[in-house]
Amino acid sequence: MQRRDVLKQLSAVVALAGTGLPVFAQGAGKGFELVSPPQPTDDKNKVEVIEFFHYGCPHCKAFDPLLDLWIKKLPADVVFRRVPVTWGNPMLTGLARLHLALDVSGELPRLHGQVFDAVQSDKLPLNTEAGAIEWVTRKGGDGKKFADAYRSFGVQTRLARVEQLGRDYKIQGVPTLAIDGKYFTAASIAGSHEAALKVADQLIARARSEQGRK
Repeated sequence: MQRRDVLKQLSAVVALAGTGLPVFAQGAGKGFELVSPPQPTDDKNKVEVIEFFHYGCPHCKAFDPLLDLWIKKLPADVVFRRVPVTWGNPMLTGLARLHLALDVSGELPRLHGQVFDAVQSDKLPLNTEAGAIEWVTRKGGDGKKFADAYRSFGVQTRLARVEQLGRDYKIQGVPTLAIDGKYFTAASIAGSHEAALKVADQLIARARSEQGRK
């Protein structure tokens, strides 16, 4: 399901589970699509990989364990990061803020995977400040540290940045992998989540070559 359909259905947290995979008009047979226009990356000496996702997307949840295994095998010259999409929707914005606050408070590695279940299976209101703080505390986290991060200027600044990235990359569906600001791949154009990761490996090698490195 694409962005326009998701936003029509987001009247409650449970509706977040309706998000689907991106569709690219010219991706058939190639396994990837060009980012147009290409986007700048933070380090020209490394290959940047971004996963655009959100916690209410069942496809993102299914992809996440495979992605975690893949990330562990990435070479040292590859920089990976997750970027939550919001599409201007308050519920997705709340989940994006949760993700960023978990990162700032140091809880993201421990709790990232559990957020999918909490949102999609348990239907917990983690898109709200109170719901997020209560859940993190119940999971053994430092509630005050997380709350301070959640309300911080730094998280607000990062939230604005990830929202801008979603607009710059023109993200219409998730999960989507963006490689070095030039290429997209996803299960919808590569054939499966596993195939998308194989295409990502090829695109990483291609980007490395384009940077003049082997």
